[in-house]
Amino acid sequence: MKLTQGLLALTAFSAPITSALADEAAFFKDRQLRVVVGSSAGAGYDLNARLFARHYPTHLKGNPTIVVQNQVGAGSVIMANSLYNTAPKDGSVIGAAINGMPSAALFTPDVVQYDPRKFNWIGSTNRDTQITYVWHTAPVKTLSDLMTTEIVVGATTPGTTQFEYPIVAAKLLGLKYKVISGYKGTTDIHLAMERGEVQGMGANAWLSLKTLNQNWVDEKKVIPIVHFNFERHADLPDVPTIFDVTKTESDRQALGLMVGRLEYGRPFFVPPGVPQARVDYMRRAFDATMKDPAFLAEAEKVKIDVDSITGERVAKLVDEAMATPKDVVARIREALASGGK
Repeated sequence: MKLTQGLLALTAFSAPITSALADEAAFFKDRQLRVVVGSSAGAGYDLNARLFARHYPTHLKGNPTIVVQNQVGAGSVIMANSLYNTAPKDGSVIGAAINGMPSAALFTPDVVQYDPRKFNWIGSTNRDTQITYVWHTAPVKTLSDLMTTEIVVGATTPGTTQFEYPIVAAKLLGLKYKVISGYKGTTDIHLAMERGEVQGMGANAWLSLKTLNQNWVDEKKVIPIVHFNFERHADLPDVPTIFDVTKTESDRQALGLMVGRLEYGRPFFVPPGVPQARVDYMRRAFDATMKDPAFLAEAEKVKIDVDSITGERVAKLVDEAMATPKDVVARIREALASGGK
């Protein structure tokens, strides 16, 4: 009798789960999904998103395919605006944003048409390590040098770490960054470094540098100067963090908000309005992709580090960032508006 009751209870419990999986299989069956990348083709975020897109469909029922598109502008804000307001709300369109997209709602609210807390975050493939690195002929070789000697660094647009981190560090800490923005992507800035147009990158992912120009690292053509992180990366134990030259608690709070977004370094999301059951299903498929031996093997081959966090964790971190005290946000907005001067 007890065995029969147990089987009935198990059947009752598993039936909704089986039904839900069947619904998702029916939705994704032979469907073409889109991943829209908010940065330029060939850049680190783009390469990361394309790697993800090659393996993610394996973990979705129904044999879907994925095409990758790029929608560049304003540090992924243009892409996020579009997905938030016009994309289908069914999970068929996935955004791949730079990590500054959520906090843009705090720093540049005049151009933001979304609430990052309402996106359905699927997960992040990496925690980011961001560094300043300079060409080997630059006059600056250490963080101490940067306190007294100016370097010219390239950047894409406001809203990116390439632009915002050196600007804020220049204004709040007096570091001698001169930022030249307007480059299309990291690859273009690297070419500008080789040509001597700029002397380095004010902030860029260590992962991106290794992926795009490992030979520069091996041949010591570039010199890492400082981490924009709370802790030093294992690859760079002798490179100081920005907090080593941060003096006041107010500055620490402001830089902490800037650096905190690196915890969700390469996040993926779907728009508001996607059914919660589908969001949960897509999150678990994301988690499975991050453990997929084929995905990890290809990531290692192309020198992309995988250090993932769940969609639930990304959502929590975004909520925490959006709850930052207004006075701290105001200091950063003032620093960004100053251009670092």
